Amino acid sequence: MNITLSDLFPENSLNLITGPCSAETEEQVLMIARQLASLPQVKLLRAGIWKPRTRPNSFEGVGSVGLKWLQRVKEETQLPVAVEVANPIHVEECLRHDIDVLWIGARTSVNPFMVQEIAESLAGTDAPVIVKNPINPDLQLWLGAIERLNKVGLKDVAALHRGFSVFKKGIYRNPPQWEIPIELMRLRPDILMFCDPSHISGNRELLLPVGQQALDLRMRGLMIETHPDPDRAWSDAQQQITASQLQELIAQWIIRKTHFDDAFASAQIENLRHDIDELDNELIDILLRRKKVVEQIAQLKERQGVQIYQPERWQELVEKANLQAQELGLDPVFLHRILSVIHNQAIDDQAKIMNADKVKSGTP
Repeated sequence: MNITLSDLFPENSLNLITGPCSAETEEQVLMIARQLASLPQVKLLRAGIWKPRTRPNSFEGVGSVGLKWLQRVKEETQLPVAVEVANPIHVEECLRHDIDVLWIGARTSVNPFMVQEIAESLAGTDAPVIVKNPINPDLQLWLGAIERLNKVGLKDVAALHRGFSVFKKGIYRNPPQWEIPIELMRLRPDILMFCDPSHISGNRELLLPVGQQALDLRMRGLMIETHPDPDRAWSDAQQQITASQLQELIAQWIIRKTHFDDAFASAQIENLRHDIDELDNELIDILLRRKKVVEQIAQLKERQGVQIYQPERWQELVEKANLQAQELGLDPVFLHRILSVIHNQAIDDQAKIMNADKVKSGTP
């Protein structure tokens, strides 16, 4: 493999990884590849060969025969190709068929044993590998999967954000929880970050806003599932789109600048950031003062033998905050989230004070 992810996906441009959720037939793969090859934003064609399905008896992929179809895609269109791998046998098959990029799926990255086996099977190669986040929102697992690949000598490793599985579904199939990929980007600025709006959305109608948010967060590219006839796809039909629909999205997505290039605007943003810094300092001071009050409350509860959690008081705070949010034009969900974090910390702080003697004596 002689391509690198940084060369394949240049900065400050719209970079797409696209293709069918599943390679179904040779005709289907070649048809969508030919349609996509004319789009300069498409840098890599993806296709699922082995499909880890939630339930048995679902379509689980065509297997190794699909790799030959992708070889033909490369010959006819010159598009590099990518395949998901879940074990060393998949890796061996892909390397033997000259697959350009491998990706590790969410159901695999959650398992350190499987990632380690894949990493060891890739040792001594220069294979580019993209690691999807684990299905559960665990940053350390995601980082660990990347590190296992790095430890065997793989240098061309990227991350791909596809959202996280939750029990209660909302508008997203896999809620994005953007704070997790943002934190990974902070911890590993050397790692390219991609986004998979198809799996986050689970619905083609959400691809535009989810893709735009990912681009605005400086993610290097998007993975979008495309199919010649999405409604008849053998897997994930609702989230796939046609090549012409992809063109419509391409026309609407915006690549914004990374920095201000106007001196006056740069000065303005610096002044505003200074204001933010001052406000943050005030917030930290208020939180410190609040913590001292919480400590006094804990000592009083300890002396009087009163329980830490007071549900009536918490309900009162929540209702008051909702009214204030409406009056001030604040997002009540945001305010509730902030208060919940502060309240949970207050409970932890009270527990440490009220149970200090049990911690010292080793009592759980």
